[in-house]
Amino acid sequence: MFSEKDLGQIAKRGSDLKIVEEQVENFKNGFPFLKVKKAATIGDGLIKLDDAEVTEMVDFFDQQASKKKLLKFVPASGAASRMFKALFAAKDEGKTTEAVDTFVNEINRFAFAKSLKKVTGGKNDAQSLLEGLLNSEGLDYGSLPKGLLEFHEYSDGTRTAVEEHMVEGASYANRNGRVRLHFTVSPEHKTRFKALIAEVKSAYEEKFGVQFLFSFSVQKKSTDTIAVNMDNTPFRKEDGSVLFRPAGHGALLENLNEQDADVIFIKNIDNVVPDHLKEETIKYKKALAGLLLSYQKKLFNFAKRLDKPEVSDYTRQKALSFLKNELSVVPPKGFRNWSNEDKLAYAKVKINRPIRVCGMVKNVGEPGGGPFWAQNSDESVSLQVVESAQINFNSTSQAEIFQNATHFNPVDLIVSTKNFKKEKFDLLAFRDPKTGFITEKSLTGKALKAQELPGLWNGAMANWNTLFVEVPLITFNPVKTVNDLLRKEHQPK
Repeated sequence: MFSEKDLGQIAKRGSDLKIVEEQVENFKNGFPFLKVKKAATIGDGLIKLDDAEVTEMVDFFDQQASKKKLLKFVPASGAASRMFKALFAAKDEGKTTEAVDTFVNEINRFAFAKSLKKVTGGKNDAQSLLEGLLNSEGLDYGSLPKGLLEFHEYSDGTRTAVEEHMVEGASYANRNGRVRLHFTVSPEHKTRFKALIAEVKSAYEEKFGVQFLFSFSVQKKSTDTIAVNMDNTPFRKEDGSVLFRPAGHGALLENLNEQDADVIFIKNIDNVVPDHLKEETIKYKKALAGLLLSYQKKLFNFAKRLDKPEVSDYTRQKALSFLKNELSVVPPKGFRNWSNEDKLAYAKVKINRPIRVCGMVKNVGEPGGGPFWAQNSDESVSLQVVESAQINFNSTSQAEIFQNATHFNPVDLIVSTKNFKKEKFDLLAFRDPKTGFITEKSLTGKALKAQELPGLWNGAMANWNTLFVEVPLITFNPVKTVNDLLRKEHQPK
């Protein structure tokens, strides 16, 4: 299948030949569908905190924050080009739509309006605005990542999405005045991210009385997956080399794996709001972090007791009860017939895992995954974030379970990636490799099949201890198209 030249290419990019061969087998065999048992709903796998409990968890986090190494982790490498799909069609092909008309008519309500006016010389006809916004001679928004776009307008200027994450971080990722932020970026934009931060950092540090500590990483080339022809043979570029493609946000598990922190806040780059709406977001971020730390304390206590040379029946039974009743980890059928030694081994494995608390919003029809009870490869059942691509919609019962979900995943996670000895887990050991995705694409007019690694917040975290918590809808305000910035949640007060 691979020539000597191919093997040299694979080695040079840092890819593992065995893994590449497994990827080809995945194309041939496909990925198995995940078997969902039921949707996680309030009181049945989904926690709803009342006001008193929110306050209690916020206070607990505030008490613990100074003792913990905190980090805000923001996937920010995606290009914003999809935000402007309709605008590109209008600019390049003259395809005017209602979305384009809205953009042109409401141009002055965008935070970037003044910057755009400068590059167009004040011209406000549709073509001038589109070219000024998207072309490299103008603002070049068509090729920049979302993090570098002006999102919100204030009386003293505008803020990019990166700056809004800085402001958020100062409020909940603040340990004794030090705020650590990590952005995953594309290599070609890393310099611009650093330049923006260098320009604004001191002003925000003075305003919030903190010190910002930034770090960056790029999606590793070694995580790219091989592309194949429709007959599952390696797809080759015009120069004869094998085509490898970025493997989706699941590839960022390696970036997350390299971080050193006790509590890590994970949130997408485009889900930010202006200051007058931040209060609820900050409150729930702290509440989820407080809940994480409270469960972590219990898990660490069990882990220490299970780590002793002699473990009592009482401790083993208590650990198993905690897993099932508090963490929604249901053992496989026939578990009661297992030996005590096997039950103890099972308890140790399930207790000693990374922890994630996932905020979930009520389902309002957004595309994407949601919270479910699902069967794992070891036949146990646990809480999983499940995407539509993982569901067998030819099964009426599976389709109904998925479509009747009450909540949606807004990518609002707080995670703990260390064990009770303060050692970092190897996160790669806790993903389910059989939860990848296969999609059809094309290059230079030729059809191909591409493969994504298990998603960062679903398959990549399939074997984590998981808590689902309802969070208010106001905490979820993504910017998928440019006109989303016209929604009241992204406009000045």
